[in-house]
Amino acid sequence: MLSLKKGRYRARPADSDDDIRAAQRLRTLAFRGDADAELDADAFDALCDHILVEDTRTGALVCCFRILPLTGGTEIAKSYSAQYYELSALESFTGRMVEMGRFCIDPALKDPDILRVAWGAMTAYVDETGVEMLFGCSSFHGTDAEQYLDAFAMLKERHLAPKRWLPKVKAPKVFRFAQKLRRKPDAKLAMLRMPPLLRTYLLMGGWVSDHAVVDSHMNTLHVFTGLEINAIPPARKRLLRATAG
Repeated sequence: MLSLKKGRYRARPADSDDDIRAAQRLRTLAFRGDADAELDADAFDALCDHILVEDTRTGALVCCFRILPLTGGTEIAKSYSAQYYELSALESFTGRMVEMGRFCIDPALKDPDILRVAWGAMTAYVDETGVEMLFGCSSFHGTDAEQYLDAFAMLKERHLAPKRWLPKVKAPKVFRFAQKLRRKPDAKLAMLRMPPLLRTYLLMGGWVSDHAVVDSHMNTLHVFTGLEINAIPPARKRLLRATAG
């Protein structure tokens, strides 16, 4: 499993129960806004590999995510995302896939190098294992869609999934932004409201579902997000591999 160091940060795999608990505590802080809330943990933690990004000067955990490898679309029902989206269209995808989940950065930190190192680690993993599609749920904080209407309008206008892969509705409560929104997005405001992880997916050619799931338990709105590795622009691939190298 990969290990990557760039500048003051290093990414490494979790190698103990203590590492996984540290990741769960950071997730609790990032998603619940309270480090003392009920620990963010679920059955998928035992099935996934966990990646930690640490500050080498202090040893503090600054970012984490988990990855679930799948041999192809025939295993898509095993994914976390399949709880919320009807993903039968992706069953015909024949290449190796990875679900990237529970991505979070310490909310007190704003250093863009943290995200770069995390993506460098994921890029190294993708290259080492021959992954052809990366996917997951990209989350907007809170469940009020009003503050994100320009972002959702931008997703509708430029970033909807190809019809052959488009997820269908499964969750009981969703915001059908592609169906409901008629507004022209304010591009600047849309990108300001777009979650950093989703923004990075989109810059690489990623696409999203035509609806957002309203997840009251996690206090988020999330969209299914897919990225076909072969579709990443060559210049973007070079940048990612430079970080991963």
